[in-house]
Amino acid sequence: MSEVTVRFVGGPAHDLVRELPAGPDGAPPRLWVLRRPESAPTPAADHLYARQRPDGTVWTMRFVRTDPVGVTE
Repeated sequence: MSEVTVRFVGGPAHDLVRELPAGPDGAPPRLWVLRRPESAPTPAADHLYARQRPDGTVWTMRFVRTDPVGVTE
């Protein structure tokens, strides 16, 4: 499986850059959930991000909302 570089925009992961799985078209998933771990100083939460168009060679994932753990699954 190939990977694609994405930059998260907005929310708690603002400016985080990481590799996500790429689909057959070379794009990252349409939606991605980042989970704040249980060991974090604030309560655990799921942060939902939505795919946007690529910015040069890097795709962007725009912050949508934060939910309690498990709600976005």
